[in-house]
Amino acid sequence: MTLLPASEDAVAEAVRAAHDAREPLAIEGNATLAAALRPVQAARTLSTRALTGITLQAPSELVISARAGTPMPVLEAALAQHGQHMVSEPPDLTAVMGTAGPPTLGGIVAANLSGPRRVALGATRDQVIGVRAVNGMGEAFHSGGRVLKNVTGLDLCKWLTGSFGTLAVLTEITLKVLPAPETTGSLLITGLDDAAGVAKLCAGMGTPYGVTGAAHLPAEAASRLGFTQAATLLRVEDFAPSVAYRLERLRAELGGTILPDAESRAAWRAIRDLVPLGAEPDQAIWKISLRPTDGPLVAARLSGFRHYFDWSGGLVWLAGPATEAAHHQVEAAVRASGGTWQVLRAPDGLRLAIDAIPPEPAALAAIGARVKAAMDPRGILNPGRMRAGL
Repeated sequence: MTLLPASEDAVAEAVRAAHDAREPLAIEGNATLAAALRPVQAARTLSTRALTGITLQAPSELVISARAGTPMPVLEAALAQHGQHMVSEPPDLTAVMGTAGPPTLGGIVAANLSGPRRVALGATRDQVIGVRAVNGMGEAFHSGGRVLKNVTGLDLCKWLTGSFGTLAVLTEITLKVLPAPETTGSLLITGLDDAAGVAKLCAGMGTPYGVTGAAHLPAEAASRLGFTQAATLLRVEDFAPSVAYRLERLRAELGGTILPDAESRAAWRAIRDLVPLGAEPDQAIWKISLRPTDGPLVAARLSGFRHYFDWSGGLVWLAGPATEAAHHQVEAAVRASGGTWQVLRAPDGLRLAIDAIPPEPAALAAIGARVKAAMDPRGILNPGRMRAGL
């Protein structure tokens, strides 16, 4: 059974009933990330997809608020009317996840999904300045506010962003936004291997030219964007004269050619949405975070997997066999480099058998358990989504 509350009061009533009955609830928006992390064991689902609409838009204040079920294309269109955008560039993963979509604002925030611009300008978590939500006891609450400068006590926004619905059901989110760039362009360097490509990315990020995207695509990944060789891309965004000047300076220092606005935008949209990965429906997908210079080493240890690099090499997208053996191979390679992983897509049986994210150190796990106990004492919200028993 799927519950579709259309108001915060209705969400609170549904959660309160589940709390009183000690019945677990699966929390989702449009279920675009249903195959991520671990499957939830619950007889009923509470979806926020009926909880839609923009509740505040103040372009002069660079702020927008919307209910959790608001589709991202609706939010993006409203921002575009005023020449603004979400600076964290959240991806649309519906194609690679095999879901209908579209993603919702609540889903993006609950998963803390951020795109290529995150390497320079911050994650979705950094853009959330206020939330309304319902905890596991069916109590509505708010944290933060609707202005950029607010001091309303404990910042629960950071706890809830990235919690995958395990602490509370998001009902409304307030974001700070920024003016969208007038134009964009990219420096394209072709034919480099992984190590040389990531070295170029790091060199580009170290320049004063305001790079807002840094990705390296091996030849197979690059071919899905129409390139004939491995492609290393560095993006610059701003007013047209500034972009032209800075790209020329980058080219003088690093070599390569310049992709104009339309081609650059198309390439980065594809990189954002995992198009270069080309994952087959029966394969698993991992999101790996580590030191940029370790990315090529990890990829070299994982033969038989497809990959590409974002965030100047600090993010490795990986696709490979959906087996326990393959996952343990990924775990070992990532642990050896001191990185972390997240299972973005895998069959339910595999996700139940493995660690979808790394185990936490004891001290952090204790803090997390105390927060969970305070927010959802009976553990009814998305139980087991992130870790077994949590």
